[in-house]
Amino acid sequence: MKRIIAGLVLMFAMLGTSVAAAETIDVSDSHGGSVAAYSQRWKELAARGVKVRIVGACQSACTVLLGYIPRDHICVMPAARFGFHTAHRPDMTAVLWHAYASDIQGWINARGGLTPDFKWMGAPDTYRYFHKC
Repeated sequence: MKRIIAGLVLMFAMLGTSVAAAETIDVSDSHGGSVAAYSQRWKELAARGVKVRIVGACQSACTVLLGYIPRDHICVMPAARFGFHTAHRPDMTAVLWHAYASDIQGWINARGGLTPDFKWMGAPDTYRYFHKC
């Protein structure tokens, strides 16, 4: 009987984990804000194993999610766009830059690097780096 109860407890624990891991956050029309606040938010969401669906614009501080959410947990819709630019503070620009994988940094650098002006990545480029939803 104890084995059956232990098995049921384990089964329900595993189900609880898979339900939590299945949570999906939609990102659409996110204009950014505080890099520190976005970093904290995405760090917490990543710890919960969330998946992220980019539905529309993710610009400025929003893009820091790329440093916390594993790429295989990110998908993009046809209207997905990432807007990269420098932060108002140089130390926060460094946080953003380090959040981007080397291939994303290469894409940004090929367009002049991070500057105060946005570098917009949309389809078809988003499909080179992220899977379609």
